[in-house]
Amino acid sequence: MHLPLLQDIIILFGFSVVVVFILHRFKIPSILGFLITGVLIGPFGFGLIGAIDEIETISEIGVILLLFVIGMELSLKQLITMRKTVLIGGFIQVGVSVLLASIIYHYLNFSWAESVFVGFLFSLSSTAIVLKILQDRNEISEPHGRNALGILIFQDIIVVPMMLVTPIMAGHDSDIGGEILTLLVKSVLVLVFTYVSARYIVPRLLLLVVRTKNKELFLLTTISLCFTVTFITAEAGLSLALGAFLAGLIISESEYSHQATGTIIPFKVLFTSIFFISIGMMLDLGFFWNHAVIILSLVLFVFITKALIASIAVAVLKYPPRTVILTGLALFQIGEFSFILSKVGVKNGLLSFETNQYFLSVSIFTMFLTPFVIQYADKIASLLLHSFGNKKRENALAEVNTGTKDMHELNNHLVIIGYGVNGVNLAKVAGHADIPYIIIDCNIDIVRREKQKGKPIIFGDATEEHILNLAFLEKARIVVIAISDSKATKHIISSIRTISHSVHLIIRTQNIDQIDAYMELGADEVISEKFETSIEIFSRVLHNYLIPVHRLDSLINTIRADNYKSMQSEKNLPVQMGRYQLPDFNIVSVRILADSGSVAGKSIIGADVRNKFGVSILAILRNEQMINTISPDEKLIQNDIVFISGDQKHIEHFYNAVT
Repeated sequence: MHLPLLQDIIILFGFSVVVVFILHRFKIPSILGFLITGVLIGPFGFGLIGAIDEIETISEIGVILLLFVIGMELSLKQLITMRKTVLIGGFIQVGVSVLLASIIYHYLNFSWAESVFVGFLFSLSSTAIVLKILQDRNEISEPHGRNALGILIFQDIIVVPMMLVTPIMAGHDSDIGGEILTLLVKSVLVLVFTYVSARYIVPRLLLLVVRTKNKELFLLTTISLCFTVTFITAEAGLSLALGAFLAGLIISESEYSHQATGTIIPFKVLFTSIFFISIGMMLDLGFFWNHAVIILSLVLFVFITKALIASIAVAVLKYPPRTVILTGLALFQIGEFSFILSKVGVKNGLLSFETNQYFLSVSIFTMFLTPFVIQYADKIASLLLHSFGNKKRENALAEVNTGTKDMHELNNHLVIIGYGVNGVNLAKVAGHADIPYIIIDCNIDIVRREKQKGKPIIFGDATEEHILNLAFLEKARIVVIAISDSKATKHIISSIRTISHSVHLIIRTQNIDQIDAYMELGADEVISEKFETSIEIFSRVLHNYLIPVHRLDSLINTIRADNYKSMQSEKNLPVQMGRYQLPDFNIVSVRILADSGSVAGKSIIGADVRNKFGVSILAILRNEQMINTISPDEKLIQNDIVFISGDQKHIEHFYNAVT
């Protein structure tokens, strides 16, 4: 039996393998290879694909799985912490974009309805491409990555009202109040469903599935949850992408989210590649070449304007200049949801055929540029910061940084860069130990609040040498960098080593892949939060298994000395722990309650603890006093905390008898 779609899929993947392989040799991102593949095999290229509609339908699954995985890697708590970026940053970015594009388009003698609709198209960025690239570069958890994600979430939400308003602007629907009210009700119901599912339903369901130890069932359950929630949100009039993201959030609240992510990723890679290929298939090369000058001019305008607007939106949230610029450069393109919205505009007569072709050409070309712009965004940011750093900004910094107590007296001190959780705790301990310290942070609200408390803190971007000089870095003994932005961390290391080669530099990192790069730039120690948690867990486990302390310390020191490499591979650990006959006993503490008649009020020998329960009493804590020397005649009384040793079975027997 001949299946035309099968032939198209073979052509699609065959071409993509060749193109991506060739581009990989030149270190060009695979997304660009998929877009080029789409251009080559599409109807405006060699015309090799016949089932274009079917391919586009399959490609939508890629967007669903991409947003599903991103949702699983977040959590409801993390999303709540991003609410300012989503609501304020997203509103400013979309609002200013729509307003500016509408005014300019109306100035070209188009109606206000057409102008506002073009503003809608202009305001949306590419969720799929941006998040895919940031994910591949491990930047989704960095400040500019979180800002980009927050603004993109707002765009995915706002695209639904845009689609509802479009027929009204075209004069085809007059019940705008009813439509908006219905949308609000549906949105509230979806959010309630998401919260209840995440907290109560899905964790219990996945627990039942996991207990079966059936991998196929786990995969089917995960996929079913993804598409079920996506279908429900789509039926409620919300976008598929938003539904997939909410489905991921629901699963992220369970302890099985990591397993689910690993299960879905191969499918996500497959379908997202089809999505990017389908985008490339939409580019009309003939129209592009015939109007290249106009299109490239529009691309330049879109690039500068959208990047600037997104940067302003993030600047309002008081992020440092580097984060502002990086976020703007990530969101300069016109996105895939604009394609869906454009179809609604064409259908309602708000977008002419020629304008739609211009729009498609500009959109796809900005998508082509996105991987390169994000790849070189850090260099562009550095260039802009050096080019536009002016006296006014330096004066503003100086004004904020005046009045810090006794900074001129600092010597042999500690410099803390970043005043998050780690920075706060480090400063607290340093103050308790009478270690002189100074803090550098780029959040103006935090700086002003802590300065009022008398904390030695200065405002500024630590990538800039004059900010480090304000902290008297050349006289410091230790510098601790406790920020999450890996790019900024590298710049800070370089700046520090320009000023001082002797200061001891300690780096905190979440991304293990950055450890070697930090060490090469001049870090003395790099502490991985994830691996330090693992070390703490296994050290406590081995300690309770009575592994000799000197062996345990040797193992931990060796793991840290080789920058956790032994924990990142399947090879044996560098220190042999030896083979021990582990004793079958534990040491625990148990409180004796009043109604434990078999023990309370009796002596140890009278209760026959050893023979009756199979445990030994090592010590007793009574009225905050520790009794270390235990005699058989020692009486056990109510509320005594007894420290006993024995195997797990006998300890459980004693516990049940006294509690």
